[in-house]
Amino acid sequence: MTDILDSDVRRLHDEIDALRRRLAEREEAMCAKERQLERYAADLRETYKRERERTIELRGSYMATVRALSNAVEARDAYTGKHAERVAAYGLALARETGSALAQDPQIEFGFLLHDIGKVAIPDAILFKPHQLSEDERRLMQRHPIIGWEILREVDFLGEAKHVVRSHHERWDGDGYPDGLAGPAIPYAARVFAVADALDALTTTRPYRQAHGWVEARRIIQEEAATQFDPAVVAALARIDDTELARIRAAIS
Repeated sequence: MTDILDSDVRRLHDEIDALRRRLAEREEAMCAKERQLERYAADLRETYKRERERTIELRGSYMATVRALSNAVEARDAYTGKHAERVAAYGLALARETGSALAQDPQIEFGFLLHDIGKVAIPDAILFKPHQLSEDERRLMQRHPIIGWEILREVDFLGEAKHVVRSHHERWDGDGYPDGLAGPAIPYAARVFAVADALDALTTTRPYRQAHGWVEARRIIQEEAATQFDPAVVAALARIDDTELARIRAAIS
């Protein structure tokens, strides 16, 4: 009887030892998988870091290219120096005020900066003519948004920016060009740009007039709400304090 009990005890001990070995093996396998997952996670973090650095470098290259193109356009007209940069800054401030995601979209800033790139194809005799343009000259001048669109059409990284280039002379009432779009049919970024562009034009001294102050510029733009400009964007402009607009202008000028 004692021998039988001893045998049962030994067998039980053997089974417990076997269970312990299997448990240890499973724990080791789990630890190995955990170490493998940690290596995968580290590799992913490193890959993400490298990709993020490349993305930042690439965006810097894109911005440098866009600014070079913008400067090339503005170099033809001494009176519009920094115009594109100011409009871009006003436009981004307006986009933030409206709560639009445009303010976080780098493509939109590219569009603001390159809005007049089509003017590189307009002869100086027309572009800087001191007197009223003839009908043929006016039609040629009004082609610059389409020319700009054609220049940039195959540049993939510009994305939505190309809509700003094509549609920045459309009007809320449909009397703009080149496509005669009206109201919400006009790309939203182009509607924001139109107000920012008018603000900079009105507050910049030109050969034929002195610059308007902020109050007068706001009044003129307000009068064109729902005719030339999107009323919601004009309302957003009204919510931006003069000191903020002056800060933007001083930082760029």
